[in-house]
Amino acid sequence: MTDHKHKFLVVIDDTKECDRAVTFAAHRVKRTGGSIVLFSVIETQDFTQFIGVEDALRAEARDTAEQLLDARRARISRVGDIRMETVIREGAWQTEIERLIAEDPGIGIMVLAASTSKDGPGPLVTAFAARSGAAALPVIVTIIPGTMTDEQIIAVT
Repeated sequence: MTDHKHKFLVVIDDTKECDRAVTFAAHRVKRTGGSIVLFSVIETQDFTQFIGVEDALRAEARDTAEQLLDARRARISRVGDIRMETVIREGAWQTEIERLIAEDPGIGIMVLAASTSKDGPGPLVTAFAARSGAAALPVIVTIIPGTMTDEQIIAVT
């Protein structure tokens, strides 16, 4: 079996539910093979508001993204020997996710975790889950409830 369409894309951010998506992807890959792409986006629109400090803000945002990715790589390593790659891009989350999926034909599943907030499931879940027809992503979108425990997630992988 090849890895074509057997990469799990996990969007990494600073939310607590992000670990739910990481746990699902790690245990699923452990059982079925493939690899995980950990993806972080540095939103650049915030930099243009502060003339003269753009480079410092960009460097700080990159450091934060790398720290988040390192923490998730460590979490995945505890599950087992799982192939991972990391990608950091600058731009808007939705645009950069679409671009990465278009560029990497090996990505077959995007794993997101829904927020437990009363404000809704989160902007990415909202943006991608309801798409259909020509607007739909060419990958499976798996949404993990943010309220699930590690044990519950492992049981269904």
